[in-house]
Amino acid sequence: MKLHNLTKFAAIVIAILGIIFLAGLMSSSDDDANNGWISPLIYLSYIVLVICIAIVLIYVLKNLFSNKENFKRTIISLGLFLGVILISYVLAGDEEVKANGIMHSSSTSKLVGAGLNAFYLLTLVALGTMVWAFLNKLKK
Repeated sequence: MKLHNLTKFAAIVIAILGIIFLAGLMSSSDDDANNGWISPLIYLSYIVLVICIAIVLIYVLKNLFSNKENFKRTIISLGLFLGVILISYVLAGDEEVKANGIMHSSSTSKLVGAGLNAFYLLTLVALGTMVWAFLNKLKK
């Protein structure tokens, strides 16, 4: 519970800092003055992003390793996802493509094709899962 209170306090402090920076940015009318406020805001957003990612990763890993059944399901899901990515990469074409006057290499074409194939396969899986759940709900 102490960590929850600490994160609430940190969120309040960051929100107040954001409001102060925003007020300073909005009150300045010079373009040069705006440039002086933009850099701290960008760094603040980077710091907040890194802190949020670190907190999420800590909690995810803590919960993942505390429950063996949950860990097993996660590894299976990760393996299936990597299988979809591998299948997509194997099925992707690798011919050179010229687009907007720029010649793209065969490796770039293969990676883009693999991304599209993975998107299509995962979309089909999602649609199939929704239809399966709908049909099971109708049976009950």
